[in-house]
Amino acid sequence: MNTDGPASGASSVLKARDETTCQVRDVLNRVGDKWTLAVVNELGAGPRRFNELRRTVPGISQRMLTATLRVLERDGLVTRSVYAEVPPRVDYELTPLGRTLLERVWGLIDWAVEHHDDIEGARGRYDARRAPDGSQ
Repeated sequence: MNTDGPASGASSVLKARDETTCQVRDVLNRVGDKWTLAVVNELGAGPRRFNELRRTVPGISQRMLTATLRVLERDGLVTRSVYAEVPPRVDYELTPLGRTLLERVWGLIDWAVEHHDDIEGARGRYDARRAPDGSQ
């Protein structure tokens, strides 16, 4: 069987596209999770200690904040600095890469604020169309 024909070329293009799609999806899943954007937004104001972040991100548990910070550090979006003080101090800060994400996040936040009323109105209209038994 000849694998050098047009079908082989199309197959390699599709494979590359699928790999890129998976890579993009992986990044979007990370930044789109429940806590990442809130933590990145808070770190946009400058370095924060763990408990400062925990107080300023409503509803996040200690476990989830720890997990989120670890993933952000692994992805190169946050740095963790440990200072040899008594008691030990640990600061978290956005990296330059994390700042580029923050710039994009601010655009999304601005959009959400600008269109919140529109979305609420659309939800109300949609819900009003639905019959009480859940059918349309």
